[in-house]
Amino acid sequence: MKIRSLFLFAALLISAGSFCQNSGSPVTEMLLSSYSERAYSNVPVTDQQLDIILKCGIKSPSSRNMQPWKFTVIRDEASVKEIIKEALPGNVLIVISGVESQTGTTPDFDCGLATQNMFVAAHGLGLGARIYGSPVATVAKNREAYQIPAGFKPVIVLRIGNVDKTVDAVSAASPRKAHDEVVNYKK
Repeated sequence: MKIRSLFLFAALLISAGSFCQNSGSPVTEMLLSSYSERAYSNVPVTDQQLDIILKCGIKSPSSRNMQPWKFTVIRDEASVKEIIKEALPGNVLIVISGVESQTGTTPDFDCGLATQNMFVAAHGLGLGARIYGSPVATVAKNREAYQIPAGFKPVIVLRIGNVDKTVDAVSAASPRKAHDEVVNYKK
């Protein structure tokens, strides 16, 4: 039953366009309550969870539907720790890489959209997720060791894991800027 629920939730995310228009929908509620976790447990991410997350990344929108990305899944504990020092056993990294040169595409932006889809999917499955930019340099320097495909450059690293439930991460999270600080209305 749990796997069926996960697939139904993934379908909900894929069809989110029809639900996000309504206040109080499961998707908007999740988006409004999500945060970027820092405290994880050693409980491993399952193959089924990872599969759903990757499928949600694959379904991401992209410019002219070029899908200029490759996802490299890193589960090896030593490699994960080389990229993100504070990572724990059981955490998974997904390196989102964009095509290096292709006329008419926006690989960095499209990789960001795919990352956001996977970030939201992880939260929808009850997992934690954190988006990293800095570790991209480490991955780029060792692209062969991390098996980044030829013709692609690492753009973003997504960390996924089970959240440490003993930490009150929500109240410790950095506050978001006020609506008036980030939204301009043309008059």
